[in-house]
Amino acid sequence: MASQTKYLSLAYVAALAVLLCFCKASSLTETEALLKWKETLVNQSIVQSWVIPASNSSNSTTPSPCRWSGIVCNDAGSVTEINLANTGLAGTLHDLDFSSFPNLLRFDVKINYLFDTIPTNIGLLSKLLFLDLSTNSFNGTLPLSFANLTQVYELDVSRNNMTGGIDPRLFPDDKNQPMTGLLGLKNFLLQDNMLSGRIPEEIGNCKLLTLLALDGNFLSGPIPSSLGNLSDLAVLAVASNQLSGEIPANIGTLSKLTDLHLFINKLSGVVPEGLGNLSSLTVLHLSENNFTGQLPPQVCKGGKLINFTASFNHFSGPIPTSLKSCSSLYRVRLESNELTGDLEQDFGIYPNLTYIDLSYNRLQGEVSPKWGKCQKLTLLGLAGNSIVGKIPAEIGSLSQLVVLDLSSNQLSGEIPAQIGNLTELSTLSLNGNDISGPIPEEIGALLNLDSLDLSMNRLSGPIPKQIGELRDLRSLSLSQNNLNGTIPFQIGNLVGLQDLLDLSYNSLTGEIPAQLEKLTSLQSMNLSHNNLSGEIPASLSSMLSLVAVNLSYNNLEGPLPDGSVFSSNQSSAFANNKDLCGKVQGLRPCNALSTDKGGGNKDNKLVVAIVAPLASVLFILFAIIGIFVFTRWRKSRRESRVGFISRRDNPFSVWYFNGRVVYDDILKATDEFDDMYCIGEGGSGKVYKAEMQGGQVFAVKKLNMQAKDFGIGNVKSFSNEVKALTEIKHRNIVKLYGFCYEGIHTFLVYEYMEMGSLAKILSDEKEAKEFDWVKRIQVVKGVAHALSYLHHDHVPPLIHRDISSKNVLLDSEMEAHLADFGTAKFLKPDSSNWTAVAGTYGYVAPELAYTMAVTEKCDVYSFGVLALEILMGKHPGELIAQMNSRMIEEST
Repeated sequence: MASQTKYLSLAYVAALAVLLCFCKASSLTETEALLKWKETLVNQSIVQSWVIPASNSSNSTTPSPCRWSGIVCNDAGSVTEINLANTGLAGTLHDLDFSSFPNLLRFDVKINYLFDTIPTNIGLLSKLLFLDLSTNSFNGTLPLSFANLTQVYELDVSRNNMTGGIDPRLFPDDKNQPMTGLLGLKNFLLQDNMLSGRIPEEIGNCKLLTLLALDGNFLSGPIPSSLGNLSDLAVLAVASNQLSGEIPANIGTLSKLTDLHLFINKLSGVVPEGLGNLSSLTVLHLSENNFTGQLPPQVCKGGKLINFTASFNHFSGPIPTSLKSCSSLYRVRLESNELTGDLEQDFGIYPNLTYIDLSYNRLQGEVSPKWGKCQKLTLLGLAGNSIVGKIPAEIGSLSQLVVLDLSSNQLSGEIPAQIGNLTELSTLSLNGNDISGPIPEEIGALLNLDSLDLSMNRLSGPIPKQIGELRDLRSLSLSQNNLNGTIPFQIGNLVGLQDLLDLSYNSLTGEIPAQLEKLTSLQSMNLSHNNLSGEIPASLSSMLSLVAVNLSYNNLEGPLPDGSVFSSNQSSAFANNKDLCGKVQGLRPCNALSTDKGGGNKDNKLVVAIVAPLASVLFILFAIIGIFVFTRWRKSRRESRVGFISRRDNPFSVWYFNGRVVYDDILKATDEFDDMYCIGEGGSGKVYKAEMQGGQVFAVKKLNMQAKDFGIGNVKSFSNEVKALTEIKHRNIVKLYGFCYEGIHTFLVYEYMEMGSLAKILSDEKEAKEFDWVKRIQVVKGVAHALSYLHHDHVPPLIHRDISSKNVLLDSEMEAHLADFGTAKFLKPDSSNWTAVAGTYGYVAPELAYTMAVTEKCDVYSFGVLALEILMGKHPGELIAQMNSRMIEEST
């Protein structure tokens, strides 16, 4: 097979040589070739100077293009450079006759809007030294003719994955403009819009290469072993592709290699030992592959290593010994592997280090005070290891630290007061340890803090009121500790809180502060399992963003506040309190009397005589049960901690929410996505009902493809939905609880909607009859509120692009929730926002089909169709067709 491939390659080169002779005999002049290419491009300023002066119109000789923009010539007047980088160039290269440029040394068209395939005849540029086609929208495969560019020393075809976008000038409004751009765009949209296929083995013929950049495409197959022959190669970038197989061993012989970028591929096997012997290496990126075995021990042999990433692989064994003395390091990412070692002994002092993440490995030892000497650190991630000991006070000297994550370890002792010196800190995660003592008041000095998680420790004492100074805080979790005292009313000053306020599983007393009403952006509040008393402040009904609340296991009494979150929540959220009342099933109505007014004094005494001793017995019994439950809870809490750590092999596969719902739980709840749990199906996958052991119910959208098989369209849809829903805070938009993008299954976990989709309601005769006018109007208003939020209150504005009855879900109260943000698009300011057509047929605005301009009007049109559908009980297809035809008749 290898010999057959060899003969085919030789035959190709021979055929190309014949083509070269033919082209030399029949090629155009350089001026003619450039003018011919210009005719196929959409008018743009860079080529406006490409004209023949009127004074030369009668001259028989063709004028030189040497004075044209982007063109450089040698002393003989022959073109040596075509440099049109970042000039808004739009079109293809197919009409550029490369054979007309025998002396071309540099061809640079990076950062433009060029599309379609890379022409084979580019291989005719035999003297070319520099070729840059990066950051465009080329598709197809890499041409084998690259092998003829034997003089080239820099070859860059990276980032051809539509990052260049689509230039609006490809849509000519003037009928006199050439239509090549529009026709080319049509072909472009119908093809696979990125470079794919294999890296040709023949590229190894370009023996003078110092830089080869193919990253950011969709290339597959192995890394060609012929690259090991490029003895002058300094930079090899093939990251962000679909490459598979092992790293060729001879890559480790490239003694001049300084930068090796292999991250985000499907590469596997053991990293060649030779990579650890490259004394010139400064950048080594191995992250997000399937590598196994050990990291090269001498990876910093030359003492020049600056950037080293190997995260999200299956590396095992010790930390490379050469890292301890590698003072040149400024960025290290080794998280999510199975590396072993001692945190104190295996690492040194790094004066230039700005970022190090060693989370989710098997590291032991203590956090050494010497980490305080890494003065430039902005991120220190040690989560999910087996680190013991105290947090050293020297950590407080890291004045530039932005993220400190020591969670899920076995740290003990108190939180040092010096942590208040970290004034740049945005994320502080100390949860899942054995830290004791009080929360230091100095924590109130961390004014830039965005997320504070001290949960699952043994912290005691009151919550310091100084926490109320953290105005930028979005998430606060102090749950599962031994905190006591009252909830400081100053927490009501945390107006930036959006994601979470969790004070559950403590020993807090007193009343719920009415000042919490100021947390108008808060989504989730958990005050359960405390000793809170009194009534729930009625003012909490003004917390309009609140979608989840849990006040169970307290001593609360009185009525629940008004507002849908207090009436739509399950009764378990208010269970085990003193005497709450309200409209929630399981609670008594607030107008019900607790005693019988018609009974006499004699009856009351009889009741007291019976109830009093019974209450005493019950009190003693409950006390015994309480001690038993508390003991079991402490044990289960320790076990859950161990369980959490044991399930952290891939921490970002599932976004852990409520501390319980994890990958295995979802598989168990759906019997590994058995069809009996399927409640719906769409183009991208099926939706399953997952009822967890604790009684919570979720909707799980399992995508059709596994993460490892994702095409770019699926990846974009998946990432769109995750990005959109994690940024959205509105009660009429479905809530995303978590997602999985690694492993066997790829799915998203949503809030469960009991009534299903609006389309299902309208199509069912019985349910449609019960769907009265009041409910229908309420649904229309709910969708309108959601769109108003997306278009006007969210920054930047977000266009849904697929408003339809199947994407409107209804809860048990028939309140509407907008779902499915797979095609959503954020509007960029000062941008034309062009896109391909997306949405459900029958709901898409007609003008989008030919303008492809995304604005809020796209959603407004779809909303109008949806409103008519709700009122008519069916899709208004005929009505819309009649209206459109009438408008056409009136306009003609």
